[in-house]
Amino acid sequence: MSQRPTLTYADAGVDIDAGNRLVDEIREPVEATRRPEVIGGLGGFGGLFELPVDRYRRPVLVSGTDGVGTKLRLAIDAQRYDGIGIDLVAMCVNDVLVTGAEPLFFLDYYATAHLDAAVAAPVIKSIAEGCRQAGASLIGGETAEMPGMYAAGDFDLAGFCVGVVEYDDRIDGSHMTEGDVVLGLASSGAHSNGYSLVRRILEVAGATLETRLADQSLADALLAPTRIYVKAIRQLLPRVDVRGMAHITGGGLAENFARVIPDHLAATIERSAWQQPAIFDWLAQAGNVSDAEMARTFNCGIGFCLVVPADQVAEATDVLTEAGEQVFELGRVHTREENADPVRLV
Repeated sequence: MSQRPTLTYADAGVDIDAGNRLVDEIREPVEATRRPEVIGGLGGFGGLFELPVDRYRRPVLVSGTDGVGTKLRLAIDAQRYDGIGIDLVAMCVNDVLVTGAEPLFFLDYYATAHLDAAVAAPVIKSIAEGCRQAGASLIGGETAEMPGMYAAGDFDLAGFCVGVVEYDDRIDGSHMTEGDVVLGLASSGAHSNGYSLVRRILEVAGATLETRLADQSLADALLAPTRIYVKAIRQLLPRVDVRGMAHITGGGLAENFARVIPDHLAATIERSAWQQPAIFDWLAQAGNVSDAEMARTFNCGIGFCLVVPADQVAEATDVLTEAGEQVFELGRVHTREENADPVRLV
């Protein structure tokens, strides 16, 4: 009777040493996101963060979690990994920001069939870059090597963010009044939504990521990282009475903004208030996608919106512009008529 071979975890497709080497490689960029409230270092069983209670009378924790979706498929196909982690962070911190919260810390989850440091390292370094842009600490995460669960070369990402806001300063739309103005902040492209439709359009149109769109490739346009609005909004909040905010993700401007409008109010958005980036024109034309379908699938050029009093529009625009944002006056808040939609694009 032949003797059975001695098996190891590596024989099953999991390389523990590769994971340890990856931790060493990402240690420096992760440490660069460290805030004073972080306790301990990378590699513990849990990330420790001391809540800055000295700055708050009644602190409220705000949490958010998300992924990147099928934009990952394009990044993998194009072998562009140095921006996709920014998308992951942005999708979480921009959501937390809507409440007026300051993002404090972030954790990531990276899962793949076989760990390849040439792929994983730039991805996680880009997560650290997203955290740097958001002012949040990357205090932990998980790298899972799961042969048989993913195809060779594939990976998936998920993220989790925690922020804090003073109870009396939280923003939920309840202070909106008739006559308030809706401002929109420009997106950097399609951000991280609608990519199943994007990939279908590429297929139907016979286009590739190398197809040119004006002075850039489709890869450049479609893989531009999601814009992180945290620092600009954090600069704005002490100076302007912001009465509502919305992160424009899947569902588009109307559906996302409707989530923060009180039942007795509505908003009319002037579609002519901004010019959508060329990538959305290309997607609509190449896929023969209707205006209505574009508006409910993509951000169409507006990645974040906020409501301020009419007499504070100029100051809000100045602060946001100085912070690097492109600002558009989209419309106004008014009384909602019976059975009317909360947000109407005209």
